[in-house]
Amino acid sequence: MSRRTRRPGPADAGTAARCTVTVCRGCCCGTPKIPGLDHDAQLTQLRRSLAETAQVRVTGCLDACEHGNVIVVQPSAAGRAAGGRPVWLGLVNDTDAAGDITAWVEAGGPGLADPPGVLDLYAFTPSRRIRQTLTE
Repeated sequence: MSRRTRRPGPADAGTAARCTVTVCRGCCCGTPKIPGLDHDAQLTQLRRSLAETAQVRVTGCLDACEHGNVIVVQPSAAGRAAGGRPVWLGLVNDTDAAGDITAWVEAGGPGLADPPGVLDLYAFTPSRRIRQTLTE
């Protein structure tokens, strides 16, 4: 039995090289449990502002509820080659945070550009078990 592997095609060219912004919308993030933020507007802003720059995806619970709302910025292929690693941002409950994330990703994201100073306040390191949820 032969095994076929899928070769990347033209449709893959833009997504493989771009940053990925993963937005948690699980049991706490994006719900009334995190008050004072229009969660739908935050997601819409990220999707619109990063449409040409990054892939924005929504995931279920990332199991870091104590940091809700959680957004993970994964480096582009070039950013990974330059040493960039995924950056976990927690307590992203400020209306301006999506703009700061957008500016960073547009500048190159992890490995290629330093994040705006305010994003340092959101950064946290989850356990290895939690980090693995993005790769499964």
